[in-house]
This record gives sequence, C-alpha cells and structure tokens, in this order.
Amino acid sequence: MIADMMPGTEEQLQKELTSAYVGIDPTADSLHIGHLVSVMMLKHFQRAGHRPIALVGGATGMIGDPSMKSAERNLLDEATLRHNQDCIKKQLAKFLDFDSEAPNAAKLVNNYDWMKGYSFLNFIRDIGKHITVNYMMAKDSVKKRLSRESSVGMSFTEFSYQLLQGYDYLYLYEHEGCRLQMGGTDQWGNITTGTELIRRTLGGEAYALTCPLITKADGGKFGKTESGNIWLDRRYTSPYKFYQFWLNVSDADAAKYIKIFTDLSQEEIAALEAEQEAAPHLRPLQKSEYDSRSDARNIQCCRGSHCKNCSGTSDAHRAPSAEQRRQ
Repeated sequence: MIADMMPGTEEQLQKELTSAYVGIDPTADSLHIGHLVSVMMLKHFQRAGHRPIALVGGATGMIGDPSMKSAERNLLDEATLRHNQDCIKKQLAKFLDFDSEAPNAAKLVNNYDWMKGYSFLNFIRDIGKHITVNYMMAKDSVKKRLSRESSVGMSFTEFSYQLLQGYDYLYLYEHEGCRLQMGGTDQWGNITTGTELIRRTLGGEAYALTCPLITKADGGKFGKTESGNIWLDRRYTSPYKFYQFWLNVSDADAAKYIKIFTDLSQEEIAALEAEQEAAPHLRPLQKSEYDSRSDARNIQCCRGSHCKNCSGTSDAHRAPSAEQRRQ
C-alpha cells in the first residue's frame, strides 16, 4: 500500500508509538469507497500499535483542494459542513477504535476549530512568511492548473490551500505530537509543505507517507460506475448495488483489492487466490472483498434508526439475499 515515504519514516515508526493523521474533506455526508484506502491505512496503523488521527477538514473543505483537479470546486457553507462531519464520524467509528483507553486510541479532529478564530492578517504574518511563492509554484498541483493546457487557471483561494494544510500539520505536531501525515500520491506536495513548515518554524522533524492512487486494470478510475460514486451510506448506494460492484470487478483487480481493502492475512489471501485460479466462475476473491467491507455498511442516516430512508423495509435498502449473491 506504500507508494513513497520520506527518509526516516520507517525508523520513526520502529522507534516509538507515533501519531499520524489523514485528512478528509467533508464535501458529502458519506464516505465513498475511494476514501477507503486512506481509512484502511489508519486502521492498519492502529493495529500496529500506533495512534491514528482522522482530520475532518471543516475549514479546508470550505476551499477545496486543487490537487489533480482541473476546476475549482463549489464551496460549502458551515451548516452543511457540520452536518457532513457528524455523518462521517459515525462511519469512521466502524473502522477505528475511538473509545479505547489504550494510548493509541483514535482521535477525530476538525481543523475548523483552530482556524475559525485565525484572522487572515495573522495567518499570513505567522505562517505565510515561512513558505515562499517559488516553493508553492513548484508543486505539481499548481503547475498543472497554471499550465497552458488548463483553461480555468487557479484562484488565490485554491492557491492558498497548501498553506492551510501545512498549518494543519504544524498544529497537530504542536498539540497532538503528530509526526506523520499520510495520504494518496496526489497529496505529496501538500504533505511536504507541512513538513517544511514544521522544520522552518519549530526546527522539528516530521514525515510523509503516501499510498498509490487506486485504478482499475483497464485504466479507469476506481470507485466510479456509470451512475457515479459507490457510497458507504445505503441512502446513496443500496447494499445490493454495493455487493454487485465488488462482485463484478475483474479478476486482476480483485487480486489487487483483496490486499488493500481487507484484513485478511497473507495465508488467507494466498488460499483465496488458489481458489480463484481453480474455479474463477465462483469469484471467491470478489465475494471476500464484499464480506470484508459489508460490516462497514451497517451505517444509518444521521437521523437515526427512525429514518424512513434507512429502515431496511424497501428493496433499495435490503441486503442482497443468498439467491442474489449466487447470481
């Protein structure tokens, strides 16, 4: 699951219990399976004895990350963001242990809590002076948006995003002892802005680790279908459609996904791969991927068990039957 890491990262993890965070912009009130890669990174991190921090970007979500995007996103109001954050927290609790009394219990933070009272003048005075425009312009996400091929350019709002994400890392470094930020490879530039900010302001050492962006064997985007994203919330993707997504992935993709999206051991995966080779029509890899993720689908709407959308009484919200699963 590792694409790249800064020198010294492995030594830091072997030396002591380490806090690491992943950022999630609350642009919807549900996670989709594209989020699962970073969430699984946090899950494995906690299982290895380290402390995961999930940062819900209430502040940065109001701007939108320009990394590998060709246009500026629509901005969300605070009420919508708060609603989305509450829903996402419930979903994350299906993967991470927030209630443990152990020192590596997971923690959820919201960058709006430390950014809401930070004035623009104070921010550019305290933070902006440490990172040069030359440094920011060298990032791939900025270059892409400012290239001749891009017709939309980049607003100052988006250009400032990497400073805000860098400050998140600095804040967590100071207040949570966070030494590592993780994310997809498209986040490398933003993450290293944070490590550089920590070095320049505090003289501290911080690290970066990225995972590959998941693609399909045919080069298509993972987690997308003709009807859009595959969501964890059954209001947007029914359990039956969720099951069908995993069942219908290609054998080549299934062999890759089983290693990323499940908690199975190497021995269990090897056994499933042998079954797949012997009887590919039974699709044991695909079905195991669904079984591993189906527990996370026991997620209701934020409105609770009385919500008519999540009552489970309609075909749209009913889990697939045994007969459906055999088809």
